[in-house]
Amino acid sequence: MDFDLDAGWQVRPVGGNTGAAFVGTRAQEKIFLKRNTSPFLAALSMEGITPRLIWTKRISSGDVLTAQEWLNGRTLTNREMQSPMVAKLLNKVHHSGLLKKMLRQVGGQTVSSDHFLQQYYLNLSSDLRQHPLLKQVLRYLIQNKPIVKQNQLEVCHGDLNHKNWLLSDEKRLYIVDWDDAMFADAAFDLSTILCQYVPRANWDDWLLAYGLKPTEAIVQRIEWYGYLNLLLIVKQFYQQQRYHEMNQAIIQLQTLFINKK
Repeated sequence: MDFDLDAGWQVRPVGGNTGAAFVGTRAQEKIFLKRNTSPFLAALSMEGITPRLIWTKRISSGDVLTAQEWLNGRTLTNREMQSPMVAKLLNKVHHSGLLKKMLRQVGGQTVSSDHFLQQYYLNLSSDLRQHPLLKQVLRYLIQNKPIVKQNQLEVCHGDLNHKNWLLSDEKRLYIVDWDDAMFADAAFDLSTILCQYVPRANWDDWLLAYGLKPTEAIVQRIEWYGYLNLLLIVKQFYQQQRYHEMNQAIIQLQTLFINKK
């Protein structure tokens, strides 16, 4: 593929499943390249939430190529996801006026609790429809759907697993891979972290570090999205015939659901 770069640049693919991410090197220079990323990236860069955007250009193939600074670092461990620095950066994402303005300008999708339920229903196998625990959880979700007003929706990342958090060698924290960004209930993002990485006994402290008083109503919303996310994970593993991982997700769901407040 021709990236229309100046002479001397060498480009090779890196990570991911989309085939759209590359690293470019020339002498001592190194940059992260990506094809057809959203213009939303500019706002994320300005807010210091992603590594700095260097340039954007349209290349001869018609694709839009972006270049970001290459940062040496690593992804967070599961344990590090419990840290206050994660909570504080996520709070910055959810309350940035610039991110809201830019995501609106690029036509960011608004996603409701009904939308997530429809995702689970779509092409759901009879095995999962008949599973006693999954049926019980689904019934609870339908009966307890959170109602959030349009003006209460925040910019959400949508996939906050630990691999999408980058800690640079200079100890700066970033969130990467914003392809699923949307307007949604902030509790959706919060549930991904709390239900997957933070022991239930530590939720209150983590939410206080985020800047939110852990009321019963907030916790119930977070739990609601946590159960739903686990249902979607179970469905995904079932479709991929990854039955051991599916059973682990079911056990996690059972533990969370039984111990709910």
